[in-house]
Amino acid sequence: MQKNNLFERLTETHPELEIWWDSSPILYDMFCQRMISEADPAQKETLAAQFRRMYNPDAPERSLFRGVTTNPPLSLQAVEADPGRWERFVDGLIRQEPASDAEALFWKTYREVVRAGAVLYRKVYEHSGGKYGYISGQVDPRACFHADRMLEQAMDLASISPNVMIKVPGTREGYQVLEELTARGIATNNTLCFTVPQVVACAQAVVRGLKTAERKGVSLNRFRSVITHMSARFTSLGDLEKEAKERDIALTEEDLRWAELAQFKKMCRLMRERNYPSKMLICSMKTGPNRPGLKQLWHLQKLSGGPIVFTCPPPFIEEVIKKYDDVDLPANGLQEEVPGDVLQRLLRIPYFRQGYEEDGLTPDQFNDHPALKKTAQQHRDVTEKMVSFVRERLNRRP
Repeated sequence: MQKNNLFERLTETHPELEIWWDSSPILYDMFCQRMISEADPAQKETLAAQFRRMYNPDAPERSLFRGVTTNPPLSLQAVEADPGRWERFVDGLIRQEPASDAEALFWKTYREVVRAGAVLYRKVYEHSGGKYGYISGQVDPRACFHADRMLEQAMDLASISPNVMIKVPGTREGYQVLEELTARGIATNNTLCFTVPQVVACAQAVVRGLKTAERKGVSLNRFRSVITHMSARFTSLGDLEKEAKERDIALTEEDLRWAELAQFKKMCRLMRERNYPSKMLICSMKTGPNRPGLKQLWHLQKLSGGPIVFTCPPPFIEEVIKKYDDVDLPANGLQEEVPGDVLQRLLRIPYFRQGYEEDGLTPDQFNDHPALKKTAQQHRDVTEKMVSFVRERLNRRP
């Protein structure tokens, strides 16, 4: 095991490259303790030191992690990891507000999960002058097609702490909300984003919002914009492989990774060329594609050396540290071009072409994108599980 893990070495490839924790911060200590307990005795000390550098509770401003992304599934994991704590919290709410229904109690519970995480990263935010240390709080995914409800929820989440960044979906209505939040000087994270047309729509909404804020004299001290590309979900939840098969196009694992990377590289290029104020963030990464005798980690290797954000969930971090810590990281992976023959083959597939071309989708088509619909439904289902957790405590009331 090397002294510095792969994530630490990744940040050395560009001064503006960021690593974020993709889970509730209140789960980090449990994750570290489990991994250290399972490690080889000779590696425990090195691993513990790496984890302290990734997030140091005594000096969070010096931590490797520069921010946090959460969503309903990740918030549910936090509740399920410590059910006693959250049962006591909900029971306390019920005693204080006996007339509240399950939905109102759910929202306050979710709000508390976000608040608890924001506290842990507040020093990172303050030490960096508001540049880093944000935690994303997502509006209720059941409202992703309702602008008024999302805006109301977003303002409530933003009131928790200045380092709460509002996660807004890449729906037609979501971009209306995102523009309004930007006009109010509030940091945003565009989630449920899978395509280049969505990224352009988001970047333009941010530009319009900033112009409104400046015209009205709104403080931009809290402003930051990141756009999340849900990379592997684009290929795994959409029609890419189905449409390829219909056209007798055989797609390898390498082709699938290139499909994701081609989009992200183009998104980054547009941000740079047009001087958009948003920063690209990649999530939903996978290891591989591997070959006999060769381990590869393209989602890191082919995006290294650029001013982007990698948000990494615990399972991904664990797999990288255990199996991929010795892979080479290019100094400028982001600059590597997609092989021309691969790109041309992918462009023969309508699903890829619509996601890759800037005018491939209209805003009216965003809501019907297969990956967006499936991800939104998954998030809605998990949100209902969290509501059920609260409802069960409510039903136990004497």
